[in-house]
Amino acid sequence: MANAIKVNILWVDDEIDLLKAHILYLQEKGFVVKTATNGQDALVLVEEAYFDLIFLDENMPGLSGLEVLSKLKNMMPEVPIVMITKSEEEDIMDQAIGSKISDYLIKPVHPKQILLAIKKHVHQRRLVAEKTTSTYQTEFGKIGLKINDSYSFDDWVEIYKQLVYWEIELEDTKGEMDEVLKMQKTEANHAFVKFIKRNYVNWIQGDDDEFPLMSHHFMKKITLPLLDKGEKVVMLVIDNFRFDQWLMLKQEVLNGFRLEEEEIYSSILPTATHYARNSLFAGLMPAQIKKMYGQYWIDEHEEGSKNQFEEQLIGTFFERFRKQYRYSYLKVSNIDTGKQLIDNYANLLNDDLAVVVFNFVDMLSHARTESKMIKELAYDESAYRSLSRSWFLHSVMKELLDKLEHEDVKVIITTDHGTIRVKNPIKVVGDRTTTTNLRYKQGKNLNYKAKEVFELVKPEEVQLPKVNVSTSYIFATNEDFFAYPNNYNHYVSYYKDTFQHGGVSMEEMLIPYVVLSPKNH
Repeated sequence: MANAIKVNILWVDDEIDLLKAHILYLQEKGFVVKTATNGQDALVLVEEAYFDLIFLDENMPGLSGLEVLSKLKNMMPEVPIVMITKSEEEDIMDQAIGSKISDYLIKPVHPKQILLAIKKHVHQRRLVAEKTTSTYQTEFGKIGLKINDSYSFDDWVEIYKQLVYWEIELEDTKGEMDEVLKMQKTEANHAFVKFIKRNYVNWIQGDDDEFPLMSHHFMKKITLPLLDKGEKVVMLVIDNFRFDQWLMLKQEVLNGFRLEEEEIYSSILPTATHYARNSLFAGLMPAQIKKMYGQYWIDEHEEGSKNQFEEQLIGTFFERFRKQYRYSYLKVSNIDTGKQLIDNYANLLNDDLAVVVFNFVDMLSHARTESKMIKELAYDESAYRSLSRSWFLHSVMKELLDKLEHEDVKVIITTDHGTIRVKNPIKVVGDRTTTTNLRYKQGKNLNYKAKEVFELVKPEEVQLPKVNVSTSYIFATNEDFFAYPNNYNHYVSYYKDTFQHGGVSMEEMLIPYVVLSPKNH
């Protein structure tokens, strides 16, 4: 039998006896074909059995082909239906296409036309999956060599882009190569951690022009040059947003915008909002913010939101560079602030720079930890990406972009850090002042295994604030997360397989930014 998997076909035609040769041809190819001579019998058969594909004659006595099509689509919308007709009238084609047929064939049909329709609509996913798997098998060795030979930030950006590309390409196959890719991504993260351990301190201490673009460089190197050219800029910052999530939104965004830049840059450590986003807006490392603008920095142990002064920090950036640009700032974290953004849209364009922070993806990440229902909806990376796309399609951000399509503006979309799905608990002991984040710890008496973490015992070397003279930082790497020994089992079961941030991984540190201009202006 030619087909390893049984394919069930229903062929509905009032002249079915004239099609016996076609049916025999398909049966010889291994297909199971059932027939009906009218629409009513076809509907009964569909109620009794599942079909992978339906061939439907357009011109039949009793229920017409279009009437049967409408009923079939209500009963089983996912099943491909190929309409076959003698008519070439355009209005019938339009009606059929409007009713979401999968294909349209004009009588007389050749057996090979029928076979091609089956391959196209039933086997396409399998054939595409086989081709994709085969291509990744070829690329697997090349990516492995690149992982072993990557010595620069740009090398790692290229590797990460390739891994994300194949992750998205293979997500529908759920086969052996999908597991191979996961192992290769884990291998890459282990090597990336070693790369960060070797280079991170030099990045912070060295000349900005010699090392990667990082959080504290962004305003100076990306946003400010656009303003200096006289551009009006709208900067959209999506908290906790990964490169793969951007790719899910990309095509929708590009319906109305031209892509001028699409790059990956590096979040600072910790890859957490308190540090990375304050650094992004101030154009400074956290210790510099604390020293120069102490009124706008809240230490980990202090009460209050750690990001409540983002608007003021943007102002300090312009003051240091002696720029008189007018700017506005809004954080969208609920329906009311979203409505406020749209209601005040006209005011948004009065300023040289409008900064809008969207907190949904970060909220989704935390909700996934706390809600069993959300955890099931965002079970893995593929579902997590899908939820992010669903949010965007119905979001205030999409509504805002739809309006901006018609304006003379530059739009920047970026983030403060990414997130990773954690799996492996690492035991850490600390005193009462130790921070609670699962991917990094700050404290003065931390007890841990040095080989399991990235440790910074001298935070001043990387411009991180010290609460006291003996403060140190440790960062979880790869898919690890920190767990306290007391109530250990409950803690581990609660947080395992949740999305966290703060540590060292490609997903958290290698983050996207894009610069867009409207097509309609």
